Amino acid sequence: MQMLTHIIEASAQMTQLIQALLAFARTSRTEMHFGEVDLNILVDQVIGELHSDTRGRIIEWRRNPCPKCMATRSCCTSVGHLLSNAVKYTRPRDEAVIEIGTREGRSDEVVIFVRDNGVGFDSRFAGKLFGVFQRMHRADEFEGTGIGLANAQRIVTRHGGTIWADAAPGSGAAFYFSLPRS
Repeated sequence: MQMLTHIIEASAQMTQLIQALLAFARTSRTEMHFGEVDLNILVDQVIGELHSDTRGRIIEWRRNPCPKCMATRSCCTSVGHLLSNAVKYTRPRDEAVIEIGTREGRSDEVVIFVRDNGVGFDSRFAGKLFGVFQRMHRADEFEGTGIGLANAQRIVTRHGGTIWADAAPGSGAAFYFSLPRS
């Protein structure tokens, strides 16, 4: 019976991985239709979608007003993934703090950040995070496919922006990405 359970779990994980790889492949081929996006509304939607992952947890959402920017619907995937990661990697904290806001960038861009007080990682390896199957934590510590941040980078790059991260082990992480200003 234990072997059957292991096979079923492995099969489910493989299905999740295949779906993530297909989404990653589609990201580079999807036609892009830009429009003005209100980041405040987008963040509200994503936080609502994360309700089942946050139920029963103490999370302080610190939200700074965000400007509108030029983006596509796929931009929602990037924002959603960064917020989902913040929820996931703050799970060991009794009280999680997740902050969303903007910071100064070039005059033609909006720089958005998602910062948390989670487990963090060694920032010397931050560039590695955006590669397919690259992880900073073991799969038995935190679930995931190792494709989400690579997909986020591809989406942000297709928008003409950049994405980067800064962190320290045990002190949380901050992810930044730029998008064209509307």
